[in-house]
Amino acid sequence: MSLESGRQMKGYTIMVFASLLLCLSLGFICSSKLVPVSQYVGTVLVCLLGVACLRGWGRFRNTDYVQFITILEETKKNHTPANKKKLRCYDFDFSHWPLDFSWTEVSSPKLSKAGVSLLRPEPRLRGAADNVLHSVRTLPCHIISFVIAHTFGRRMLYPGSVGLLQKAMRPMLQQGQAKLIEEFDGQRNKLVACDGNEIDTMFVDRRRDGGQNGQTLVICCEGNAGFYEVGCMNTPLEGGYSVLGWNHPGFGGSTGVPFPQNEANAMDVVIQFAVHKLGFSLSDIVIYAWSIGGFTASWAVMSYPEIQSLVLDASFDDLLPLALKVMPDSWRPLVQHTVRQYMNLNNAAQVLKYQGPVLLIRRTRDEIITTTGPEDIMSNRGNDLLLKLLQFRYPKIMTDEGIRVVRQWLGASSPLEEASVYSGYEVDDDWCVSVLQSYQADRDVSFPWSVGEDMTLEGRRQLALFLARKYMRNFEATHCTPLPAIEFHPPWRL
Repeated sequence: MSLESGRQMKGYTIMVFASLLLCLSLGFICSSKLVPVSQYVGTVLVCLLGVACLRGWGRFRNTDYVQFITILEETKKNHTPANKKKLRCYDFDFSHWPLDFSWTEVSSPKLSKAGVSLLRPEPRLRGAADNVLHSVRTLPCHIISFVIAHTFGRRMLYPGSVGLLQKAMRPMLQQGQAKLIEEFDGQRNKLVACDGNEIDTMFVDRRRDGGQNGQTLVICCEGNAGFYEVGCMNTPLEGGYSVLGWNHPGFGGSTGVPFPQNEANAMDVVIQFAVHKLGFSLSDIVIYAWSIGGFTASWAVMSYPEIQSLVLDASFDDLLPLALKVMPDSWRPLVQHTVRQYMNLNNAAQVLKYQGPVLLIRRTRDEIITTTGPEDIMSNRGNDLLLKLLQFRYPKIMTDEGIRVVRQWLGASSPLEEASVYSGYEVDDDWCVSVLQSYQADRDVSFPWSVGEDMTLEGRRQLALFLARKYMRNFEATHCTPLPAIEFHPPWRL
């Protein structure tokens, strides 16, 4: 019997079985004296069964589908690069994708239950009696906060996790994924984090291209409605870097929900995968984040201080001021409690734990992370992130006068005005570099530095403006404008 004849016989058997089952079910429904509701339910179930049989028959007759199933099963049994290369030609439900890397391969499973560590708000000191009374008083607030965070709050913060939006974007995501695979030879991988969530990733390897940038891996952290298929991955790709993109829990093929703990767990397994499976050392990894991706990026450099550098594009210092902006004033105590307990995206606090090079990119017409409007550049929370970073690293320079001149520079409405402020204080770049290098050579200490302690007011002003311009670059655009590759630079290094 030929293969085609065998398929026809199997198909005939399936159809006969489905028909008999359909007739028996209909006969049962017709002869039964049950209430009409049960007849309707039975009819629907029979219809669904018929559709399932027809779909199975169609798939069985489809040579491409049979070939796909054969490749999928072979890849699950023999997970070789050759089999994976064949498999990535197909787009299918990511839950059936073979596992490529698990957190347990490099860490003890006993440590996985609580997840990775996060910075927590410091609890207020109270007596035992006060603690009990306070808990009783705040119980309703705790309940309401929990409900808000787990219903519309999480979806407002991460709209990309909403199924309806993902369905609308599916054609665009499929096209973006196909481009990464076909044009850049992208490798899709499934990782399992310590909380059991499956993380959908895409890796583009440029190490064999011969360029210097290809030896550096840029791990991209997307925004709250961003996916690696159409997100900020394209910027370092155009710059010739090796790139690893990943989707938030609940985005694309990733499972779970994007709460801070799950986000950090996902970031952790992505870094472990880059080091232990892809073969990059931490010193060859740059973390690049856009918008809300700054949380996982800042967590990464805080937790892995050997990482080469951090680039934050259109990011903020703390979620709370932005959350208060969009909620009614009467909700202020509830918003504060909800954010601190369930959505504490404390980017600045995490960045301050990192000793390496940092670059902040500020969108001058940003309409998302401003607390008033895009026309008020001083309400951009990127300014607060810069000031907190400089005040921590250079406290003797960032005195009241240092903060004042940096704020004046931040308030410049155009590149021309920005240059005017800079030149107005007669900043000597060479002198600033020599002062900082001399301090570093004599002490070789970690931040915070005491440089500027015995310096004139004029010298501190110069250093404050010099450092501000080195740590932050302006990009004349709105929040969602893709960052051109020419604007993607390694952070300044002394």
